[in-house]
Amino acid sequence: MKTRHSWFAHPWLSLLLGLSWLLLQHSLSLLHLLSAAAIGLVVPRLLHGFLPAAGRVRMAPAVRLLAVVLWDIVVCNITVARLVLGPMSRPHPAWVPVPLALHDSTAIALLASIITTTPGTVSCTIDEQRRLLWVHALDCSNPAQMAATIQQRYEAPLRAIFESTPGERP
Repeated sequence: MKTRHSWFAHPWLSLLLGLSWLLLQHSLSLLHLLSAAAIGLVVPRLLHGFLPAAGRVRMAPAVRLLAVVLWDIVVCNITVARLVLGPMSRPHPAWVPVPLALHDSTAIALLASIITTTPGTVSCTIDEQRRLLWVHALDCSNPAQMAATIQQRYEAPLRAIFESTPGERP
C-alpha cells in the first residue's frame, strides 16, 4: 500500500501531465497514450520530495471558480482592448495590496496565477509577513474596491476548494 501511495500521491498532477502530453502530440496513438501514462506516473514520482502532500480538493467550487475565471478573462480582454485601442484612453495604473485570508500555499499560488492570467492585472509579490498579495493593475481608480473584488471572486472560492472548515474531517 505504501508503494501505491508514493506512486499516486498526486493523481491530479499525473492526469494533467498525461493530458498535456496528448494535447501537445495531437494524437491518441498507442505510443502517445503509453508515453502520456509514463510521463504522468514518472514525473510526479521524481518530484515527490519537492511537492506538498496532495490535499482534498472540492470539485463543485472548483468548477464554479473555473467558470468565473474564464468569464473574467473574456470580459477583461475586451476591457483592456477598449482601453488600449480607445481614442482618448487614459489608464490609471495602480498598485493594489490584497490582504490574504488563504493559508494553503497551493491556493495562494493559484490566486496569484489567476490574477496574472486575467488581462490588465499581474500579481507581483507576496508579502508573507504582512500577508499581502501585491497586484499591479493597468487601470484602477479604486484599489480598495479592486482588492475586495479579488477577495470575493477568487480568494473566497479558493478557500472553499482547499481549506477545511472547523469540524470537518481533512
